[in-house]
Amino acid sequence: MKTIDNREDIGKLVHTFYAKIRDNELLGPIFNSHISEEQWPEHLEKLTDFWETNLFGTAKFKGNPSAKHINVDKNMNHSIEQTHFGVWLQLWFDTIDQLFEGEIALKAKQSARKMSTGQFLTIWNNRPENKKSADNNIIKK
Repeated sequence: MKTIDNREDIGKLVHTFYAKIRDNELLGPIFNSHISEEQWPEHLEKLTDFWETNLFGTAKFKGNPSAKHINVDKNMNHSIEQTHFGVWLQLWFDTIDQLFEGEIALKAKQSARKMSTGQFLTIWNNRPENKKSADNNIIKK
């Protein structure tokens, strides 16, 4: 089994993973309704930049994933749940295990676990009903 050594390896991981996402009965409709067929090549390139930055520390990625996830949740009538992130994470782990091993593969799993939790919390905290509640709990000096 191979280790993740370069951008080409990350590209293979990202392309394989998102092919599974697009075919998944829970996640596919969400991703495919927000990313058109013509947008997928550019999106996969951006995700490869993201993971290259995350795993190798190269400054390639520019973007705001939290804003994108908040917008998708809004477009889905605030219906994104932990289950969605759990399926995403399981597919990510399965794809890594299918293709790679080693320290960087482990780092990719650990990073994805942290990110999925963080993105769900960001979505949750930015929902109208939760945002009002959080705003009301701020102590004013």
